[in-house]
Amino acid sequence: MRWVICALVVLALPASAFAGDFDVLRGPQIVGPANFYNWSGFYFGGDLGFNEQQANFSNATQPLVAYSLRELVLEEDDEPSEWPVLGNGEAKAAGYGGFLGYNMQWQDVIFGVEGNYTHTSLTSTASVSPIGWTTPSRVVTAGSYGYDVALTGTGRVTLTDYGEARARAGYVLGNFLPYGFVGAVIGGGSYSITTLANVTQSTLTPPFPCTFNDSTCQNFNFPDSVGQNNALFYGVSVGGGLDWALTPNIFLRGEAEFVQFAPVANVTFTLVKATVGAGLKF
Repeated sequence: MRWVICALVVLALPASAFAGDFDVLRGPQIVGPANFYNWSGFYFGGDLGFNEQQANFSNATQPLVAYSLRELVLEEDDEPSEWPVLGNGEAKAAGYGGFLGYNMQWQDVIFGVEGNYTHTSLTSTASVSPIGWTTPSRVVTAGSYGYDVALTGTGRVTLTDYGEARARAGYVLGNFLPYGFVGAVIGGGSYSITTLANVTQSTLTPPFPCTFNDSTCQNFNFPDSVGQNNALFYGVSVGGGLDWALTPNIFLRGEAEFVQFAPVANVTFTLVKATVGAGLKF
């Protein structure tokens, strides 16, 4: 009789009494789709920023001095072209520009392409450590001659504007879109490198001092230069930023970027940029 009474009790209870323990009694459950802010489509905007340029001129005088002294055994034996004359230079300036891009979105993942333009005014001038002129010149021996060598020079590189094509990827976090990017950069500006080698050649032993009134001493001046206005600079960029959607169509932007330009006239230079901006999304 006991099992009959238990069976009657189970049959008398409603199904909801077992729903908490047996999901099969719940029936199908409806779960709403995940909602992500829509970043897909075209967008454009403008920005303001701060730019810092670092230039290394330490190798810039080498080809010029080597060419100037190519006829002397001095360059073959002692290589004055390898002596450091110029150092580093830096420049800081504000800039402004704009951007245009397109986003493709897969739920919370964003991939896109973007074009950027920045106008600025950055001129880096090389520090100078002349050999001779304001410091003692170098006396060396090459072949059967003694040489008193003084070297100096100047270096300058100017960047006025640059544009870039980027590929970027981001992750949607509510109304925020943190992203990273890599890009190819083309810049416009100018550069100029000058050198002056003053060489006194002596056949005396010891070679100096010597008298220029006879054939034992000769003095040579070798100026040289290279430069270009309206030059193009090529480089690559990497960076990241954050877009913040204020409305479905308006967003703010903060960004940091590093640009490495290819050497020009043996000058290597980099750019670091920080910007803030605003954009409109279609």
